[in-house]
Amino acid sequence: MSTTAPPPDGLDHVDERLLRTSPLKKLLARPELGSVVGAIAVFVFFSLVADSFLRPSSLGTVLYAASVLGIMAVPVALLMIGGEFDLSAGVLVTSSALVSSMSSYQMTANVWVGVGVSLLVTLAIGAFNGFMLTRTKLPSFIITLGTFLMLTGLNLGLTKLIAGTVSTKSIADMEGFPSAHALFASTLTVGGVELKVTILWWLALVAVATWILLRTRFGNWIFAVGGGADAARAVGVPVHRTKIGLYMGVAFCAWISGQHLLLSFDVVQSGEGVGNELIYIIAAVIGGCLITGGYGSAIGSAVGALIFGMTSKGIVYAEWNPDWFKFFLGAMLLLATLLNAWIRKRVEATK
Repeated sequence: MSTTAPPPDGLDHVDERLLRTSPLKKLLARPELGSVVGAIAVFVFFSLVADSFLRPSSLGTVLYAASVLGIMAVPVALLMIGGEFDLSAGVLVTSSALVSSMSSYQMTANVWVGVGVSLLVTLAIGAFNGFMLTRTKLPSFIITLGTFLMLTGLNLGLTKLIAGTVSTKSIADMEGFPSAHALFASTLTVGGVELKVTILWWLALVAVATWILLRTRFGNWIFAVGGGADAARAVGVPVHRTKIGLYMGVAFCAWISGQHLLLSFDVVQSGEGVGNELIYIIAAVIGGCLITGGYGSAIGSAVGALIFGMTSKGIVYAEWNPDWFKFFLGAMLLLATLLNAWIRKRVEATK
């Protein structure tokens, strides 16, 4: 009869997943902790310096500004957790709106036809980014920078060629516009506060993305790929499919944002969107995502977007020069990054 020798004293091996973790350690380990602290600080600050900041109508305006950014910050955060970037995300929103508008107008079709065509084209562009990344092995910075430049040129060139100007024709009087407007650009009144429907889109996307990251196999794949693509591939993670799926997720949210842009104003300026991709990345980084990948959360991106909304509108309510906005945004980026790094070091030191 064989026996197994007990492990030496003090060296009992216990699965760390079975060890109990104090609530404080769990809280400190959350990627979005730094951004939450920053959001509270920004809220208190503007509450003190701007009398109108706490008005119900101001709340609706702040949430709207946050939601417009937050809809794109969510998939960008997931992409960054997966270890990649998308510099074409800002102009892709405009491309989606342009395709929808011109498809409907030129074909004199129902607005929903343009919306459907836009979805297919936008997803195809996202798949193109992912396919080129996985096939060429070039950095995502180079791939999506190329897409950014091509889309910027196409947006301007095709709009001038088809419409004769840098903006599209109005589609407000076309069939299907009221129902499409209700889905993508309507306003709801809740407790006397007017809230844009984009806020509901934003909250729904945050909830779905959080569920994907924490409760699904695909979420595990995202973290694994961001932590190290070669190691993930070695344990059976479909790295290529995961990255293509993440880029298509960015494209899907760009489609939602593009339809909101179009249906809010019924025309689109072809030069819009340039530079917004950096704001999406900033929101994700403020929310706790690492530039190196493998760490972050969708909730953090939402908090980062909320900080953006509070700062951009808080400066207006405080009646300051809006030129200060970029200064505050840059300061929040640095402070949140430093705070997140400090928190991670403290957590690792207590393990």
